[in-house]
Amino acid sequence: MSEVLSGQIVLTDRILSGTIGFNTHIETITACEAPPDRFILPGFIDGHVHGGDDADTMDGVEAIHTLAYFHMRHGTTTILPTTITRPWHDVLYALRAVAEVMAAPSENGPRIHGAHLEGPFVSPHKLGAQPPFTIAPEPEKLDDILAIGCVRVVTLAPEIPHADTAMVRFAEAGVRVSIGHTVANYETTHAALCRICAARGGVAGGTHLFNAMSPIEGRNPGPLTALMCHDESYAEMIFDTHHVHPASFHLASRMMPDRLLFVTDAMRGAGLPDGPSSLGGQDVLISDGVVRLPSGSLAGSVLTLDQALRNAVTHGASLPEASHLVSSNAARYLGLTDRGSLETGKLADFVVLDADLCVREVWVGGRKTHTS
Repeated sequence: MSEVLSGQIVLTDRILSGTIGFNTHIETITACEAPPDRFILPGFIDGHVHGGDDADTMDGVEAIHTLAYFHMRHGTTTILPTTITRPWHDVLYALRAVAEVMAAPSENGPRIHGAHLEGPFVSPHKLGAQPPFTIAPEPEKLDDILAIGCVRVVTLAPEIPHADTAMVRFAEAGVRVSIGHTVANYETTHAALCRICAARGGVAGGTHLFNAMSPIEGRNPGPLTALMCHDESYAEMIFDTHHVHPASFHLASRMMPDRLLFVTDAMRGAGLPDGPSSLGGQDVLISDGVVRLPSGSLAGSVLTLDQALRNAVTHGASLPEASHLVSSNAARYLGLTDRGSLETGKLADFVVLDADLCVREVWVGGRKTHTS
């Protein structure tokens, strides 16, 4: 039986007052008078999220369900649970848990598209908040990962041993290769992006732009410049205004408006009060919405994508532009042609926001999964 939602429909290029008719997929979009303070957006897509509601991807199946439900309540309808650098058996345990959740999804939860493997194939010299268990992406390690079959994005430092062959093999297997946690210079990064995109089916990205990579300098443009200037590459951003200054957000959004995608990089403390927590076996402290290691380094976030969208609007983005950042750009990056925008024939994955851009309803596949 078809359903109807009415409100201000946030399309890719404008806002239309009207109604959406749908079952599991969008059937009609009709212009008409509709509530002016009710906005309908495509469901959010988070391609990099470790945890939330005191759960972490590394904890296994139940934890993945818990964190997925938490982020769904904030508008995320497609999620990629994300690992962290730990001993190899722990990483494989987490990936198998993601595969199990994909095989038996929750009836009222978000879509689990697959895993983001962040670590252990990163630079030991640019760990950020990653624990010190880095390894090289040797062929047998890739065999282990690809046999599980759930990895959709991998973070990789292009300068480490075996990276050249690993990035091509991942790309040819349909895995998005995201440059991050790297000390590579501009030339090495640019060559890696070209190599990824030249591979059969290859799509390149960058992990949490501006973080865990060298800054831009006049005579040393670094990986940031390579990512922003490479016309085929995408890049994540954690826009909680702590990881990235609003001016840096403006720079990136002007350079790559259709290739920049917001992620949360949220850890288990998302949704919990300030206080002590943990990330990858390390003690962290949440204070005033910022997560830090004892050293003072940022350690993931407690961000949700609805807050990231509000931050973008606060700092000058239109609502359609902000919707691109939390939905359509990620869908394009991940090759999800059935979602990410409000068009007939696409999945009926919606977020309904009020006048303050707070989540009031979430729909997944035409089924209301959350009301607030």
